Amino acid sequence: MELNIRLAELQKRTIEHREVLLTEEAAKTALVMPFLQSLGYDVFNPSEVVPEFTADVGTKKGEKVDYAICAGGKVSILIECKPSSVQLNVNHAGQLFRYFSVTDARLAVLTNGVVYQFYSDIERPNKMDDKPFFTFTMDAIKPGDIRTLEKFTKAAFDIDKIVQEAGNLKTQSLIRLELEKEFAEPSDEFVRMMA
Repeated sequence: MELNIRLAELQKRTIEHREVLLTEEAAKTALVMPFLQSLGYDVFNPSEVVPEFTADVGTKKGEKVDYAICAGGKVSILIECKPSSVQLNVNHAGQLFRYFSVTDARLAVLTNGVVYQFYSDIERPNKMDDKPFFTFTMDAIKPGDIRTLEKFTKAAFDIDKIVQEAGNLKTQSLIRLELEKEFAEPSDEFVRMMA
């Protein structure tokens, strides 16, 4: 089954059930695990998708990130989940920031099962960026989201290509923000250039 079909089914489930998924565990079971499965990962293979992954950081021992996706015996993606009723913010990414620098992971995902925020280390190697390079919401999946998510599937996963794409997406986002600012309040330079 193609990714867009699997995501459409998950989107329907998300819309129908998100109001009753009040705990983190409920969001993980009903939304996040099926999302990982739709990307082709075997959530029941603990060498591929590691639940409650421990990566000790300095004096902090025993803290866990919800999932680690492994490829070739190395951690590729860290995933931190929150209840679907919670609005995600940078404070929720605290564990991801700490774990990112002590694992081989170059990608991290913060999610509540509805909104997915993808992070990398574009700005500084081995240090997770403060802002996600890609965000999508299961409530409103766009065709461009599916094209980006295809790169995260198990079959197509190539960390170098994903990090390169992350840089491209971040650049596009910055350009879009600058253009929005200019159209909202055009600078003299922008008006001269357009004229």
